[in-house]
Amino acid sequence: MLTLKFVRDNKDEVVKRLSVKHFDAKELVEKIVRLDDQRREMQQQLDNNLAEQNALAKEIGKLFKEGNSTEANAAKQKTTDLKELSKDLTVQLSDVEKELSNTLVLLPNLPHASVPAGVSAANNLEVRSGGSMPELSQDALPHWDLAKKYDIIDFELGVKITGSGFPVYKGKGAKLQRALINFFLDQNTAAGYTEVMPPLMVNEDSAYGTGQLPDKEGQMYHVGVDNLYLIPTAEVPVTNIFRDVILHTSKLPVKMTAYTPCFRREAGSYGKDVRGLNRLHQFDKVEIVQVQHPDKSYESLEGMVSHVEGILKKLELPYRIVKLCGGDMSFTSALTYDFEVFSAAQNKWLEVSSVSNFESFQANRLMLRFKDENDKKAQLAHTLNGSSLALPRILAALLENNQVGDGIKIPAALQPYCGFNIIDIQ
Repeated sequence: MLTLKFVRDNKDEVVKRLSVKHFDAKELVEKIVRLDDQRREMQQQLDNNLAEQNALAKEIGKLFKEGNSTEANAAKQKTTDLKELSKDLTVQLSDVEKELSNTLVLLPNLPHASVPAGVSAANNLEVRSGGSMPELSQDALPHWDLAKKYDIIDFELGVKITGSGFPVYKGKGAKLQRALINFFLDQNTAAGYTEVMPPLMVNEDSAYGTGQLPDKEGQMYHVGVDNLYLIPTAEVPVTNIFRDVILHTSKLPVKMTAYTPCFRREAGSYGKDVRGLNRLHQFDKVEIVQVQHPDKSYESLEGMVSHVEGILKKLELPYRIVKLCGGDMSFTSALTYDFEVFSAAQNKWLEVSSVSNFESFQANRLMLRFKDENDKKAQLAHTLNGSSLALPRILAALLENNQVGDGIKIPAALQPYCGFNIIDIQ
């Protein structure tokens, strides 16, 4: 979340910049300042109250020594009254602080100055593209038909076991899925990311720390009895490794990667765009996360974008990179690049990765800071993350773009991981 000091000191700028995200922040900002004024006034009253109690305590002792019991008892009664007032003020202050905190978290992150104006994905700015468009025969099949033809993914069986959006990978389909996971992890660790295996469920504090709560609770699966959430992305548990941590400056950047299944309710998703692997409730993803010094976070963001681009080149997939406009950005992001691959049989672009800089927005929630021995005060770090990569749509594009007469070719970079170079009818 934004810091209270920044909001107070930059009220007009906050309202102006959030308008790029098509978020009207004027009333919220005014409410935040008003609540903070109340908080400050109550705190001052409490401080004055305590100071008066301390002064009276010294006076009471002096009065008793002088034998002036009447004035001493009167002072004692006044002290009792002040303590009762202090209790009431403490309760009121706690209520105001809670309301202030609950209001402050409703403000999205400010978009970076380079974020283009726009209201939807149609207004995103293409940065660059690469790869060659495949030329398929007229009888080319979409991936859900290829999956059935080669018996590598069973969508109906997943419906039987769980429900729609939970496919069963079989045979070479399961091996290809595992190959992609290992390939992505190897690419990431070779680039200096430390692999971790985090929990697949998180508590409320973790979901709050990375901004899923209170913004996206409706999209997460909630285990009510234990009040835990199935993770929508590895970003959540991996970033929370450093919740309430002060890092030494020399340790920056921290670079981590993790493979996890991810779980999303995808409430309200209907129609043709959800067929096959296009939109699932459970899917596999490999994530990269960085904790970086604020002065270097945008340099790191560009490095992460180049890294993901390099993986797509090795997969020989046609891709494009777009900078998200304000209206298409997430609540927590300051700047996001999306990667899309072209799905030839569907004749459409499929999003396969988002790489984002959150600046200090998550770190402020997490209390993730850094300092060295010369710093008097710790500073908020910047956090970044990206998909490297999400598997379902990568797999869809690989199947569709590489179909030939006798099967589906496997890109050269994946063949050592798969143990085969083609998927055909057994």
